[in-house]
Amino acid sequence: MLQRFCLWKWLAVGIAIATILAGCLAQNDEDWQYEDCKLARTGPPATIVPIDEESQNGTVLVDNMLIKGIAGGPDPTIELSLKDNVDYWVILDPISQRLYLNSTGRILDRDPPMSIQSIVVQVQCVNKKVGTIINHEVRIVVRDRNDNSPQFQQQRYHVAVNELTPVGTTIFTGFSGNNGATDIDDGPNGQIEYVIRYNPNDKTSNRTFDIPLTLSGAVVLRERLNYEEKTRYFVIVQANDRAQNLNERRTSTTTLTVDVLDGDDLGPMFLPCVLVNNTRDCRPLTYQVSLPELTDPARVNPISVTPPIQAIDQDRNIQPPSDRPGILYSILVGTPEDYPQYFHMNLTTAVLTLLKPINRDLHQKFDLVIKAEQDNGHPLPAFANLHIEVLDENNQKPYFTRSMYEGFILESSPVGTTISDNQNLTSPLQIVVLDNDVEETRDPQLHLFLNDYSMFFTVTQSGITRYLTLLQPVDREVQQLYTFSMTASDGVQESVPVTVNILVIDANDNSPTFSNISYNVKIYTDMRPGEGVIKLTAVDADEGPNGQIVYEILAGDQGDFIINDRTGLITIAPGVVLSVGQSYALTVKASDSAPPAQRRSSITTVYVEVLPPNNQSPPRFPQLMYSLEVSEAMRIGAILLNLQAFDREGDPIRYLIQNGDPQQVFNLSQSSGLLALGRPLDRESTDRYILIVTASDGRPDGTSTATVNIVVTDVNDNGPVFDMFLPKNLSVQEEEANAFVGQVRATDPDAGVNGQVHYSLANFNHLFRITSNGSIYTAVKLNREVRDYYELTVEATDRAVDPRRSTLTLAIKVLDIDDNSPVFTNASYTVCVPENLPPGTVFLQLEAKDVDLGSDVNYRIRTQEALQYFALNKYTGELSLLKSLDYESFSDTEATFTFLVEAFDSKGTMPPGLATVTVRVKDMNDYSPVFSKKLYRGMVAPDAVKGTIITTVSAEDHDPPGTPASRVRYKVDVVQFPYSASIFDVDENSGRVVTRVNLNEEPSTVFKLVVIAYDDGDPVKFNTTTVEIAVLQPSVIPRFTQDEYRPPPVSESAPKGTVVTVVTAAALNQTIVYSIVSGNEEDVFAINNRTGVISVKKSLDYESVKSYDLRVQADSLQVVRSNLRVPSKSNTAKVFIEVKDENDHVPVFTKKLYIGGVSEDAKMFSSVLKVKADDKDTGNYSAMQYRLIIPPIKDGKEGFVIEAYTGLIKTAMLFKNMRRSYFKFQVIATDNYGKGLNSKAEVLVSVVNQLDMQVIVSNVPPTLVEQNKDQLIGILERYVQDQIPGAAVVVESIGARRFGDGYSEEDYTKSDLMVYAIDPQTNRAIMRNELFKFLDGKLLDINKEFQPYLGQGGRILEIRTPDVVANVKKQAQAVGYTEGALLALAVIIILCCMPAILIVMVSYRQRQAECAKTARIQMALPAGKPATTAANNLYEELGDSTMRGYAQQEQQQLLRPSLLRPEELSMESGIDPGQEYYGQDYYSYEHGYELPQYGSRRRLLSPSGMYDEYGEVVVENDGGYCYSPHGSTAEEWARKKRIKLIVDPEYETSSTGEDSAPDSSQRNRLNNPNIQNNINGNIYIAQNGSVVRTRRVCLGNNLKVTSPVRLGKQFKKLDKLAVTHEENVPLNTLSKGPSSSDKMNTRPCSVSFASSTIGAENIVTKPGGSKMKSTEEQESVVDNEDVKEPLESHSEHTQSDEEELWMGPWNNLHIPMTKL
Repeated sequence: MLQRFCLWKWLAVGIAIATILAGCLAQNDEDWQYEDCKLARTGPPATIVPIDEESQNGTVLVDNMLIKGIAGGPDPTIELSLKDNVDYWVILDPISQRLYLNSTGRILDRDPPMSIQSIVVQVQCVNKKVGTIINHEVRIVVRDRNDNSPQFQQQRYHVAVNELTPVGTTIFTGFSGNNGATDIDDGPNGQIEYVIRYNPNDKTSNRTFDIPLTLSGAVVLRERLNYEEKTRYFVIVQANDRAQNLNERRTSTTTLTVDVLDGDDLGPMFLPCVLVNNTRDCRPLTYQVSLPELTDPARVNPISVTPPIQAIDQDRNIQPPSDRPGILYSILVGTPEDYPQYFHMNLTTAVLTLLKPINRDLHQKFDLVIKAEQDNGHPLPAFANLHIEVLDENNQKPYFTRSMYEGFILESSPVGTTISDNQNLTSPLQIVVLDNDVEETRDPQLHLFLNDYSMFFTVTQSGITRYLTLLQPVDREVQQLYTFSMTASDGVQESVPVTVNILVIDANDNSPTFSNISYNVKIYTDMRPGEGVIKLTAVDADEGPNGQIVYEILAGDQGDFIINDRTGLITIAPGVVLSVGQSYALTVKASDSAPPAQRRSSITTVYVEVLPPNNQSPPRFPQLMYSLEVSEAMRIGAILLNLQAFDREGDPIRYLIQNGDPQQVFNLSQSSGLLALGRPLDRESTDRYILIVTASDGRPDGTSTATVNIVVTDVNDNGPVFDMFLPKNLSVQEEEANAFVGQVRATDPDAGVNGQVHYSLANFNHLFRITSNGSIYTAVKLNREVRDYYELTVEATDRAVDPRRSTLTLAIKVLDIDDNSPVFTNASYTVCVPENLPPGTVFLQLEAKDVDLGSDVNYRIRTQEALQYFALNKYTGELSLLKSLDYESFSDTEATFTFLVEAFDSKGTMPPGLATVTVRVKDMNDYSPVFSKKLYRGMVAPDAVKGTIITTVSAEDHDPPGTPASRVRYKVDVVQFPYSASIFDVDENSGRVVTRVNLNEEPSTVFKLVVIAYDDGDPVKFNTTTVEIAVLQPSVIPRFTQDEYRPPPVSESAPKGTVVTVVTAAALNQTIVYSIVSGNEEDVFAINNRTGVISVKKSLDYESVKSYDLRVQADSLQVVRSNLRVPSKSNTAKVFIEVKDENDHVPVFTKKLYIGGVSEDAKMFSSVLKVKADDKDTGNYSAMQYRLIIPPIKDGKEGFVIEAYTGLIKTAMLFKNMRRSYFKFQVIATDNYGKGLNSKAEVLVSVVNQLDMQVIVSNVPPTLVEQNKDQLIGILERYVQDQIPGAAVVVESIGARRFGDGYSEEDYTKSDLMVYAIDPQTNRAIMRNELFKFLDGKLLDINKEFQPYLGQGGRILEIRTPDVVANVKKQAQAVGYTEGALLALAVIIILCCMPAILIVMVSYRQRQAECAKTARIQMALPAGKPATTAANNLYEELGDSTMRGYAQQEQQQLLRPSLLRPEELSMESGIDPGQEYYGQDYYSYEHGYELPQYGSRRRLLSPSGMYDEYGEVVVENDGGYCYSPHGSTAEEWARKKRIKLIVDPEYETSSTGEDSAPDSSQRNRLNNPNIQNNINGNIYIAQNGSVVRTRRVCLGNNLKVTSPVRLGKQFKKLDKLAVTHEENVPLNTLSKGPSSSDKMNTRPCSVSFASSTIGAENIVTKPGGSKMKSTEEQESVVDNEDVKEPLESHSEHTQSDEEELWMGPWNNLHIPMTKL
């Protein structure tokens, strides 16, 4: 059986193997049929071949596809064809399996617009044997050829560069991106690089600019620009591709126009500027000023400067004009150095003004250097000289040293003889004339005028002393006295005339002269001796001896006649008898009395004939000659002379004027011989009469004659008479001072002073002046342009007492000189010129006027850059175009061109006048709008509603962007298709084609609509396009299932992809495509275009957007493929999505630190400050709940509380006597009413009182201050923060103004605002005095800022101290009156205390002895564990370790006031050193009295139940003692409850002074022998920050010790009293307790004993010891804080948990506790 089984087994295996082998063989036989259509090659299945673009038609693409099988012949096994042969670019030869390029009628172009980069076809192979199909992919890559040149995207490029641009700066990046040149070729053939080529028309451009980074095309400045040299560059930029073959590279060029902008690189220059040859520098310029001295500034200001001071900035075309700097003028330096006292120059106008009159005696000239600089601090000022000449005018007249001069000259003196000052002619006449304007030692350079006799005399022209000299001979006999006036002039002012009298001294130059050559005399024989024969009279014009005549008979008298030598009377000599017939010829000589050498004489002959006696002798005059002077004013009829003759015979005599009076001026009485005046005399016509008077007795020979000389004297009966022959029409050139105008001459025929003429001007005397000789000069510079003609009235007066005057009018014409520059009618011209105006067009008429006569105004353009655009007619001023302007060529927003023009006088020398011309190029709309398509198509539903958007047309205008010509607007042409225009419209701005009405049109209707695109240019240009609108069948328009979708709100924290809702639409046999058409501008949501699922695409933010209104549209796929949308009523729906708010924002406090204050007298629950936190969330998420992080104070209560929902912080305790303490804590704001997110802020509250406050008194009611409190405090706070950064000002109160005695009266029309300020650095209030300084110093500024809130007139009246402080000061002053008495009392007390001091010293020595005895007793105690130092010293416990010099035992002493400096009290304990403390005795309070809070900052309440568990005293490891509940348990809570005991060594002795030593039974309880036996001092108990001070009365040695149980009960009593209670605990009675090996708790919750001299000992007490009696004394409470959390309180130093505060026996001073 077994064999059989195995056999069958192997048989089955064999059959299975055979079957498998047969199957495999059969499979191999069939696989060869499937090899056809497979590739006969290895490698990738796709065939990839390259081909160059523009290859010829029929180019072989693939030579053989290498596909297995036979495609041709009678028995093909495969069939080949092409699939996906787009545009039939490939032709397949199936037999040869070859692919060809098919480009018949076209070109294979890789570049746009064809952009054929590759051709992909599928060669489909069908296996005819098995019917399988295999597709072989053929990818034909079209390779690029460099057949396109780079093309710049803009026709022109422009950039403006400031000339101050540093070298190396990139000035143009306009070729970057798509703005430069593009090349549609691919690869290196399409990569562009830029280079700058040489421009033959602008040879400097290629070296001035460079393109270092050729690929970026950024143009970099290589040389410094200079606007003044060149304002425009034409840079030829070449763009070339980067074909590998350099010879095949293609290029194109463009021109980059670089306009150089004028920068502020040149300083000002003074005008007029005369350039130095071949430079741009001006020659040195000096301005001139002539200024009269001592002139009132009001008369000359502003001072006229020639030429006017003017400076201009050489950078004249800085754009915009508002950036052009102004010119500032100043006087830099000058001589003399005190010039600033006299001159001031206006900073901006350069107007020079005189500050005070100049005394020419001090300063004759000023030489100043003036500076012109730009007002922007440019470092290149311009300088010019200013020369000021001080003229001598109208200040000091020249003056003569004498009021009258008298000179003498000999009449025989030759010409040139100097006039002498005496008759002896020994010294010359010195005429000294001075001028106070000139030093006395210097020649004043005066000009002296003689108003008369200038033909006879002259004065020397220079020197201080002048001399008169003779110009022509004088004759004394003609005129003996010359009287004239002399005037001195300094050119501006004349002196007072002086009178000069020149007396001509007689010289014997005249011989005596007889009136006749001979005389015939008849005498008679009956004449007696002595009787007169004839009286001869000889006249000698000389005077004195020279004129005294002596007569003598030289011959012929024969002794018969004698002559009187003085009178010339010839008489008959005595004793002579005459005979008839005798005749005599007497030779008579008349000689003068001059010295013999000079004596002169003459002779005459007297013929005497003797006749017989008869009575026929003629009458005889007494003298032959009479002389008299008669005033010409003599009245007619006045008797002048009695000419009575004597006749021997007594015959009647008849008198007659024979000769000399042809006008019959005189009447001679014929009978009496009286000569009378018959007619008026006129000296000016006849000044002398010589009358020949005869006396006749009637007989023929009875006549005799006499001569009468009458001199007519002058009276002032004539006025001055002008010489009319002198010219009266005069002329003078303008701009010349002291210029000679002309001369007048007036004569007065009167004699002497009556004939001396003085000239003056009746008008224009401020413009002209006249000298004493009638010369007229200009007093100032005349300006013809102001007035060119004057009628000057000259007045001439004589110098008589009652002068006569006459006037003459002169016509003065002011002659013109070239002293004015042409002035344009406008300083600047602005003209708008349309672009594209033809060259030669005149667009502006310039006009300039030159007020000078005969000026020839020419025009020219000064700015060189403007010459290539504009032409200015030289003669007419017509401004025209040289070439057309192109608005688009300007880079500025406003196409403007500003340049300077100048007008100059071609005949003159003055600088040209300047004007600015601004040409604004007006854009003239060069281009028409161009539509992007010629035909637009759109689809619309037959029921589309009004406003449905169908399509959008777009047109572009190539005019400059931003100009009206570039703004394209659209409208419908209503003419061509009026019906279409009635139902369709186009949006004017966007070009959207919309339905005008609700449609109701037939489906399949096609409408045509013509749309016009037009611009706003001038003129308006437009273009049109056609829109074809097809009305669809309703069946192809999807319909939504709902008109509106309102999905549930979406959380703002929803992640991306969250589904919001699904919209659904349906259409007949259409595939629906969904889209969001509106409401999704920020792309927040996405819609699946096939399913309609709307999901979140971007994060939502409820605080930004609370809801979305989407409009979705459903379109058929057919419509979508045509790139159109067809809105209708049915295929659009609205989706309203509400965003659900989440709590995703934390609250934010308005401040990080809130600062407030609380007054010491604040009541419970007083408001302190209000905090506020904001939350961007809404609803409950923004509702705040506030809480404070502050440790409890007082029985677990907190010092402050906060209203949970308002944030108002209030007090929860009293702050009496806690001034200058502060609290810092945190406030937490939690949103969602305390359940959400939170944030925290710091709060600082400082305790203040009125010592820290100031009262601001204002004159407005308190209600107004209350209304504007926040604004007013903000202003005050800002001024305080200027001094103390971060300080806060807090309002204490607002009330009526208090005034009067004790501030008891109130005025409600005014207000008191009490404030204080807190310094965040010190956390305390700023001192009141400092606050006063901060505010009072800025009171004026504060009032200005208060004005808008306090109203008109509202202001701060004063800042004063609060009422309480002021009253205290008054009381303190009152106390001062008793200082003397108190001092005396103090002296008495000291004297009385001296014995007590001695007693104390004796007691102290006894006390030392007792201490020594106690020490010996303690030494006897058994040794115990040494004690460790619990605290180094008191200062360590206070936070100050400066007390290093004290010994260990001294450091363990309790703190005394003398050991603590006042400043340390303030810094370490929070006590104000200046604060007064209570004077009551610390120990004077008994049970039942209210315990005072001695300076404490807080009320200290003992925690209730604190000592319930204390049972015994245990010894700590450090040797200290503490009371522990129920013994020394190891539990942590028990350790925390321990109370440490401290011994006050001050009270170690008993009241009796005896030692309190422990007995022997008690000593063995002390482990440490070093402890004193009389440790009966006070015990300080510190429990969780509380300090309890105990005191006892001394007990006798036999008193039993109080047990710890008893002590614990006392502690419980203290709890009930809410104060700490003192007990007298004789510590030496303590019983032993647990071992001291217990570990000491680190918190200050133990009680320890300390010795004053030696370290504390370990004391072990037994439980259940004897009880002690308690005293009834009770001490006050000190600070008690159970610190649960960190708290910054009123001390700046926070002690650690191990630190304690040693209080000592201080009665009146308490240091507030900090966390212990």
